[in-house]
Amino acid sequence: MIKKHILFAAMLSLHTLAASAQFRINMGEDSPMRKLQIAEMAISNLYVDSVDEQKLVEDGIRGMIEKLDPHSSYMTAKEVKAANEPLQGNFEGIGVQFNMVEDTLLVVQPVVGGPSEKKGILAGDRIVYVNDTTIAGVSMPKEEIMRRLRGPKGTKVRLGIVRRGIADTLRFVITRDKIPVKSIDATYMIRPGIGYIRIGNFGAQTHEEFCQSLMKLTGEGMQSLILDLQENGGGYLQSAVAIANEFLKNNDLIVYTQGRRAPRNEYRSHGGGLFEKGKVVVLIDSYSASAAEIVTGAIQDHDRGLVVGRRSFGKGLVQRPIDLPDGSMIRLTIAHYYTPSGRCIQKPYVKGKAEDYAMDVMNRLKSGELMHADSIHFADSLKYYTLKEHRVVYGGGGIMPDYYVPLDTMKYTRFHRELSARSYIINASLRYVDQHRKQLQKKYPTFDQFRKEFEIPQSVTDGIVAEAEKQKIKPKDEEELQKTLPYLRLQLKALVARDLWETSQYFAIMNEANDIVCCALELMNP
Repeated sequence: MIKKHILFAAMLSLHTLAASAQFRINMGEDSPMRKLQIAEMAISNLYVDSVDEQKLVEDGIRGMIEKLDPHSSYMTAKEVKAANEPLQGNFEGIGVQFNMVEDTLLVVQPVVGGPSEKKGILAGDRIVYVNDTTIAGVSMPKEEIMRRLRGPKGTKVRLGIVRRGIADTLRFVITRDKIPVKSIDATYMIRPGIGYIRIGNFGAQTHEEFCQSLMKLTGEGMQSLILDLQENGGGYLQSAVAIANEFLKNNDLIVYTQGRRAPRNEYRSHGGGLFEKGKVVVLIDSYSASAAEIVTGAIQDHDRGLVVGRRSFGKGLVQRPIDLPDGSMIRLTIAHYYTPSGRCIQKPYVKGKAEDYAMDVMNRLKSGELMHADSIHFADSLKYYTLKEHRVVYGGGGIMPDYYVPLDTMKYTRFHRELSARSYIINASLRYVDQHRKQLQKKYPTFDQFRKEFEIPQSVTDGIVAEAEKQKIKPKDEEELQKTLPYLRLQLKALVARDLWETSQYFAIMNEANDIVCCALELMNP
């Protein structure tokens, strides 16, 4: 018996959309939906071999969406869960930051106040089994280990822990709980009177975290702020709007959206922000996208602050999530984002050419745009003006900074990129901290003392170079090696600081060599 299966119903959760005139379906004989239905029924019932009907439908959805813009997408239920976790602000698990070292899970830091810390799990502990399953030395994928550690709040998990200096395996029973996922990477005073906040993404809790950071720095004497959105790929629109509101006056336009079937929808500030006064510099690069571009565009267009760095990614398409009955989801583009001056954030694309679109940043590197501002050319038709000082800004995709900072390809050498990509650097830092944690904590009780006095031992960098050479990864010549070493030592020092303290300390070290941050500091103190 042929199933009465309508693909479009599976695609658009018709039970929630049927009431909307926007989704009325013509199922007459000439309807494209009727054609699609017949094709699906024919394949599932008449094809010579058996087919997975669920996969057939998913492949059909993916096939249609691949012909659209680069940001419309289909996700399975599992993919939806994985994508939402970093933005929702929490997940359920045991609460540890970890990394894999020599096929063993090494606890980098237990989450403060989390279930593992409360039970006595320490930085440097190795988790060797979970419940009755050994996870150390068995080449278990990291994703599988995470699956075993995570689970619903209130459930219990048994852990076997190997701790340096203790012969026996320690046993713990941890009750899983909700674990916060922070989206603020760093908050600290970078100079007297100048605060620094780096936002990693725009999640459900980002605005609350941001306000806490602002209040902390204000209490430490902050008068000016560097807002770092480098490598921030975006997130929730509402979080971006709420953060922009902290800088703008009442009723300032933050962003508006508009599409073929989506009328203009404006988002405005409501005033009372925590940082309406005080100098602001926003940092962006080629990976700053979406929500990061909304905040940047609003601050730039209202002449509220300066933008420093390189042209942002140019992701200005609005996706509407459409939940499907099995937990999967379609994210369908329905509109464009526009900055207050009317600039469309979205860069040009060709429908169905997602691969070319994904290569855009690499093409910018090849064209010289990342190294030379004069490689970027804008047509007069893309010229706009800021709303208060009437400065010229350009549309055409992404946010062009007020102060362009070229990419220094000499600082981050090819050899360094090879070492980083193959995890030699992170693994060396983890091993070093694991072996010397107690000595380091005793010798450097404060971060300020660590920053002033600590230097990475020569043996650590020599070990990285020797280990890489075994895999035939070498510098081109002695000159490349000598260019690599200073930045390599700095990165190792920052990684050690992160493992002893937090990510704020990592960026406090790395930012001293970040050309975009240094340019911002010069603008703060002309």
